[in-house]
Amino acid sequence: MGINLKDTVLKHKIELEDLKGKKLAVDAFNVLYQFLATIRQQDGQLLIDSHGNVTSHLSGLFYRTINLLEAGALPCFVFDGKPPHEKFATTEARAAIKEEAQVKYEAALEKGDLEGAKKFAQQTSRLTSEMISESKELLSAMGIPWVQALAEGEAQAAHMCAKGHVWATASQDYDALLFGTTRLVRNLTISQKKKVAGKQAFQKTEIELIDLAECLNFLQIDITGFINMALLVGTDYNPGGVEGIGPKTAIKIIKEGKFAEYKTKIQNYDRIRSLFSKPLVTSDYSLEWKKPDEKIITELLVEKHGFKEDRIGAALKRIAGKEEERTQKGLGEF
Repeated sequence: MGINLKDTVLKHKIELEDLKGKKLAVDAFNVLYQFLATIRQQDGQLLIDSHGNVTSHLSGLFYRTINLLEAGALPCFVFDGKPPHEKFATTEARAAIKEEAQVKYEAALEKGDLEGAKKFAQQTSRLTSEMISESKELLSAMGIPWVQALAEGEAQAAHMCAKGHVWATASQDYDALLFGTTRLVRNLTISQKKKVAGKQAFQKTEIELIDLAECLNFLQIDITGFINMALLVGTDYNPGGVEGIGPKTAIKIIKEGKFAEYKTKIQNYDRIRSLFSKPLVTSDYSLEWKKPDEKIITELLVEKHGFKEDRIGAALKRIAGKEEERTQKGLGEF
């Protein structure tokens, strides 16, 4: 999901080391799409093995998770279930964008425009059931817990955070705040260096922390007002929102108590609001961090997909000796 709240929330820059000992519910689909978009070859092609199987998602998941574990963070990954039917229009629109980007990608390749090709290729990413299954298999082999959501992964992560079972939700999307996550961490799994668009230069990617209570206090609204503000602007459940209303105008409407004047312009308002305030979630999960199974990791990454064994071994050595600490923090909580 992707409502743009960046100009309406307070963000604090933090370092990866600040997350030592913190349990984080990571929006799995969000980061997997991120890996598929960014971990590509020069011409925009995804990384593949000798059999033509895509490996970009596995590369990102393994090495970025190693970074988190090395810093002492405790990630668990939350996978999306079946989205509400209200999201259908958004899903269809995104599919259309991917198809259009595919055409532009092929055209750029024909012209020899590699930079343009890569840009359009990033917009064509598709996450398959096989990729999801292998991602879960890899996480289990790495000793990382994962949770299968009933519906929206962000809603499930927010539920876990609100219950105090994890410290924060990790996602690029701000929508987790609408679902009630007490904290949101952004840019957690993004590469530390990001290319500046149109330039041969890179800039450091900062990890951001957003505290829901602090934001609501700053905006001087409650969570219901926050959700209503989002519905005015438009969400994945009501794309477009109310015509002509952006985030700043929406906040003004809420703070001045004028929302009732616009409520009727939001179709299925009660149902859509409930998708945020009372989402479908489960409490049937267990968070336990275990010692990585190097044999299974090697079988999946090296033997099946041709990853370099020495690189996989070197990465695992970076987190060696920390298993006991992770295990103790994860046991006996649920």
